[in-house]
Amino acid sequence: MLDLILLKPFSSFLSKFVFRTTMKALLFDIKRFAIHDGPGIRTTLFFKGCPLSCPWCHNPESRNADLQLYSHVDKIGKREFISERSVGQYYTREELLGEVLKDQVFYEESGGGLTCSGGEPLTQAGFLKSFLSACKESGIHTALDTSGYAEEQVIMNIAPHVDLFLFDIKHLDNGKHVRYTGVENEVILRNFNWLVDSGYQVIARVPVIPGINGQKKYIQNLNSYLSARMSNNFNEVHLLPYHKIGCAKYEKFDLGRNANFEEPQTELLESYAQLFNRNGFRTKVGG
Repeated sequence: MLDLILLKPFSSFLSKFVFRTTMKALLFDIKRFAIHDGPGIRTTLFFKGCPLSCPWCHNPESRNADLQLYSHVDKIGKREFISERSVGQYYTREELLGEVLKDQVFYEESGGGLTCSGGEPLTQAGFLKSFLSACKESGIHTALDTSGYAEEQVIMNIAPHVDLFLFDIKHLDNGKHVRYTGVENEVILRNFNWLVDSGYQVIARVPVIPGINGQKKYIQNLNSYLSARMSNNFNEVHLLPYHKIGCAKYEKFDLGRNANFEEPQTELLESYAQLFNRNGFRTKVGG
């Protein structure tokens, strides 16, 4: 059983991340030729810093909003060589746009584009707005993979520069959301509903973790909640199965022990996908 995670008040979150308005962004990875972060071939930018502390996170190095150093060990035979490496790199808007434009031909051929992920990109909202605006001016399709945990005004400022929101719905029950992520879900669900009601293109992404939100009854309740909000701009759900590939990172980056949940069975995920399909959603297992 996981220990209770203390609630992080929204005001505390704001004071910690202060929604950076500097003209440099801190990223911890850039993934090219991504095919699971929106339509077509994409370049996914992973922003550093996240207000949530989900114990199933496969990018735990994204949580800390600062540049970090860690010891990397290379083994050659019986010898070990230790070097100091950093998690994170700063980019100006122009530098980052240059990285994205390198792959523009692939976007044009595949209907792809740019996806900002994390971590939580909205923790760097000042930079994000300026950067997404520049991408749009360059004709690049933009997607934002977000937990939705931000002030409503931040969402309103960012939304006009985003072609597609990949919006995480981690749990509808507020008590369980606090327990497992450290934050309440009220602001998240409010922002989700505002985006849908305002006509922005939204895909709901649901991490499926056995023992937390992988039970049939919960998925049925989620299906009812989302179906009541279905519209022309919101009619797609992605079920993201928990996987263990990120577990080794917790020890690597000295983040304690990962909870190491069970991976959901393929047959169960397919049955959940059929449930959403019957209510008219386009449903996909995986991103």
